[in-house]
Amino acid sequence: MALQISATNPEHPALLLALPWHLPLEEWPEEYLVPLPRGISRHVVRYARAGDEVIAVKELAERPALREYELLRDLDRLSIPAVDPLAVVTGRTDAEDAPLEPVLITRHLRGSQPYRSMFETTMRPATMHRLMDALAVLLVRLHLAGFAWGDCSLSNTLFRRDAGAYAAYLVDAETGDLHPQLSTGQREYDLDLARVNISGELLDLEASGALHPSVDPVEFGMEICARYGALWEELTRTSVYPAGKYQYIEHRIRRLNDLGFDVAEMQIEHSSNGDTVTFVPKVVDAGHHQRQLLRLTGLDAEENQARRLLNDLESWMATQDDHAPGDPLTARPEVLAHRWVRDVFRPTVRAVPLELRGTMDAAEIYHELLEHRWYLSERAQHDIGLDVAVEDYITNILPTARETLQPTVAE
Repeated sequence: MALQISATNPEHPALLLALPWHLPLEEWPEEYLVPLPRGISRHVVRYARAGDEVIAVKELAERPALREYELLRDLDRLSIPAVDPLAVVTGRTDAEDAPLEPVLITRHLRGSQPYRSMFETTMRPATMHRLMDALAVLLVRLHLAGFAWGDCSLSNTLFRRDAGAYAAYLVDAETGDLHPQLSTGQREYDLDLARVNISGELLDLEASGALHPSVDPVEFGMEICARYGALWEELTRTSVYPAGKYQYIEHRIRRLNDLGFDVAEMQIEHSSNGDTVTFVPKVVDAGHHQRQLLRLTGLDAEENQARRLLNDLESWMATQDDHAPGDPLTARPEVLAHRWVRDVFRPTVRAVPLELRGTMDAAEIYHELLEHRWYLSERAQHDIGLDVAVEDYITNILPTARETLQPTVAE
């Protein structure tokens, strides 16, 4: 059987052909590989370079490879945080024409880390709580979209920094199934698997001495259930309000927005006697602040990063009173937002030397600078300004933050 590459982008096959497909993945020469941290996997996985891109290559049987490829494409269409599928390579043979396993190729998620590499230095319990929050949000988003994961775990997730929190991305969709809607039983089964898997992974870390002594692995496994349950209840519960109190509906929608979700479709019903109004969010979409930031500025960021950037943008807008009199266009939010990107955001980020940015993207750098400005201003008891904060951050913070500063090969 001839080598076949099924790809999402017509440019990818030409780049991928240069890789040594005639060798088992375990035997690929170092010249093709990229030394990035890998999580635990039941399959052989390697990072390699294809042109300017870093890719993850996973060997598995043809049927599950093609199935996972299609599931990841479905998740991409649904805007679910997951690794980006690039191609499936089948028809591989070695030098003696013996068949080799097909491979699934995904794009390396820049700035992400598997959980085990995050525990190389003992992680504080507060940081672990943030990981549980991120994983709970991911699982809720998957379930709202009708996706039953079938193997939710820390090992099957990648984490990216997100303005003091984390964003979680699905890595392994091999066991997943997509449905129009999930039943309560399907959701609870997924959640129970997550509890067992997470507790087991933390017990493994405890045995290796990598877990903080105050952390109970079983309790942390239960935590994913509590955090998932609270978020699911807030996003889906039915509310009954007195008739005429429509501001309560507005308050409920704003609470969902604060959690990072938009109500795309809702059901509002009056009771038969007209005394009450029932409100049910029917379709809830994640990424409220991401979409708002993208619409105003063209910047693509994680949800918490977007919330932080929007707050800074709004504060900056409040200080701008130099638009031309009688010209409403100069005062439009979109115009001011683009001025903020041009005059504030980009110059600030570019002031941080490229070689010191490490795995941080532009939005995370800006968030860090805003945090540092706040800290210095509190200490000085007055606003020290962004320029001073940037200079102090580069001089006093970046040189000591080794875990953040180490640049990845992907950059």
